[in-house]
Amino acid sequence: MAKPIIEKAPKFEISAFEYDVDYLKYKATDEKGRYLYWDKFKWRVKNDDPIKAWFATKWERLRNQKSIELLDEKGKAFVFCVPDTLEAKLFQISNLAGKGIVPPNSIKNRYLISSLVMEEAISSSQLEGASTTRKVAKDILVSKRKPKSMDEEMIVNNYLLMKELKRVKQEELSLDMMLEFHRIATKNLDSNGNVEGTFRQHDDIVITDGTDENILHQPPSFKSLTKRLQKLCDFANKNHSGKEGELFIHPIIKAVILHFMIGYEHPFSDGNGRTARAIFYWYMLKNGFDYFEYVSISKLLKEAPKQYALSYMYTEIDDNDLTYFIYYQMDIIIRAIDELLEYLEVKGEAFEEITELLRGSSLSESLNFLQKDIIQKSIKSPGRVFIVSEIASDYDVSINSARKYLSELVQLKILAQYKDGRTISYVALENLYKVLKSK
Repeated sequence: MAKPIIEKAPKFEISAFEYDVDYLKYKATDEKGRYLYWDKFKWRVKNDDPIKAWFATKWERLRNQKSIELLDEKGKAFVFCVPDTLEAKLFQISNLAGKGIVPPNSIKNRYLISSLVMEEAISSSQLEGASTTRKVAKDILVSKRKPKSMDEEMIVNNYLLMKELKRVKQEELSLDMMLEFHRIATKNLDSNGNVEGTFRQHDDIVITDGTDENILHQPPSFKSLTKRLQKLCDFANKNHSGKEGELFIHPIIKAVILHFMIGYEHPFSDGNGRTARAIFYWYMLKNGFDYFEYVSISKLLKEAPKQYALSYMYTEIDDNDLTYFIYYQMDIIIRAIDELLEYLEVKGEAFEEITELLRGSSLSESLNFLQKDIIQKSIKSPGRVFIVSEIASDYDVSINSARKYLSELVQLKILAQYKDGRTISYVALENLYKVLKSK
């Protein structure tokens, strides 16, 4: 007989609950602000009865829970609450949206967009099992060559999917949109009997811990999928601003709930994770969090798959309490934002180094960010080869613009040009630092 994955908490019933004044100190979270389930909570109770402490905590959570219109297969509503520590995380993420992480409409901005959209496409593919290295993955996207394997196909598909999200961010969620996201994500991939852009037509699908013994989740029957997914679309499109008496749900929390529900419903034979993350990104972009096109959550989800799975399980095992999953995703988002800010700082410092190097030079004002960034890379890696298609893709500029910028660097004797077959390549010179100092 399989061992339980998670120890179930003592059964809490409001009718039998007796509040002990000695347990008033217990809130929805522990003293460190963590929203713990029983299996971890019980070990952190000091000098009190763990069961009484758990009941006091559950009571605090129940008093502040919000129920949403989405139901599990048995008709029980999904719920969530927003303790202070979760409010703090929401403020941190929302505050960045107001400040603006990246300056708008510049070559620098376009470079960041292109590079980081690639990053999420590659990470999302690796999360689903693609084994292609990041260098090879980027080369595929830059060269736009035809994929040679399913792993490469998955990377290209995820890249195109991220582009599609921006295109439709003002539209309402519909079954057709879900199917289109899935079609793009799984094009030319037939793993697990998948049919691209088609909901599953069977119930032969379970989520396990990697063994045949332990089933973690049995999705709702395919026969109810259309109706259930339509309700999910209605939920996504409904106004939850709270301005006219309706339920208030913070847009970030709502995006996370949408992510969770696609995983719960598991509407496809394969590609559910990619579709769930796509809908999360779509909703964030739709609600003005434009900087999320730079934020890659898949890389961090890949690093901690057990915690990802546990956050789903805690929700299901503890009365459909979505708060566990919301907390986990908030931490992932904040870490992803921290990585973005670190990336921007490093890129900014590198740019400032080149600016300082060129200060007083005749090149200081004539070179744009793209060209200065190429110089920075060239100094770091003498002999590095650049090609037009790579520059166009990396910096999100046209082929003609990329060729023009590279040719100008050749004229300034910063790069050398040579022909390799039908391709014109540009190579970083060994004595570049001296060349720049002489300008």
